[in-house]
Amino acid sequence: MTTLLWLVATIGLLPLVIGMARLDGGGPRIDARGFVASVLLCALAFSLTFLVQELGLVLPKALVPGLDPILYHNDHDWSGDAPVAELLQGGGAVATLLSGLLFLWLAGRISPARPTWRLFAFWMAFQGLFQSLSQGAVGSLIAGNDVGRALAWLGAGPVAKSALLLVAVAAMALAGRALARRYPFGGDERATALQLMATLALAILLIVPFRVPREPVEVVLIPLLVHLIGSGWLVLGLATARCDVAPAPAAPAIVGPLAALVALLAIFQLVLRPGIAF
Repeated sequence: MTTLLWLVATIGLLPLVIGMARLDGGGPRIDARGFVASVLLCALAFSLTFLVQELGLVLPKALVPGLDPILYHNDHDWSGDAPVAELLQGGGAVATLLSGLLFLWLAGRISPARPTWRLFAFWMAFQGLFQSLSQGAVGSLIAGNDVGRALAWLGAGPVAKSALLLVAVAAMALAGRALARRYPFGGDERATALQLMATLALAILLIVPFRVPREPVEVVLIPLLVHLIGSGWLVLGLATARCDVAPAPAAPAIVGPLAALVALLAIFQLVLRPGIAF
């Protein structure tokens, strides 16, 4: 736990502090409608990306003779045994990284006339990139997470793990800068940073129902770490990119994202929670 806390402080809090210190502006009032929509879409994107990760963990195992994986709403399991199963634990991080890159590309190409979809693509890119990259950073130091188990199967030594940590941190810096350029609402830098930080904090409350039942620390810890690390690099990206993004011509919708969030929660708890065998 000490290693994890030092890692989060270094790759999450440090860029956040540096970024906030470099931001300009005083902070005009927040657009309430856009803020509520952003919180809903951020929570929706986290849970969808988490489902992508679970599929990335389960589907490769389903192709291995002797392994019978089961998809759950917040975990995965399998029966049978095959040595390659430990390597396939890295499949979730690969799946979320690919999802993040795809939506990063989409976030720069969706028309400003479709603000809800632009904001959804932005948060899907954020969640895909930082859920995967944070796993890579943690796995380079802690053998128990999914990436750490894949590295152990590969026989990765200290040099390879240190290289992975450096690559992951550099990729987070690039991701924060790229996302800052694609944030669909422009305006005062400091106000934008504060709004994004508040969005990430409040979204955790909406994410919790997707993660129960499980141990309380695991229900909150993963979204908290992902959002803390991601917010640091996103704020630093806002401070260094110095990009002028024109405000969206219309406010994003609230009803659609809310309905999608409720529907996804129902799928998690009613369909996925009992388990789907592959």
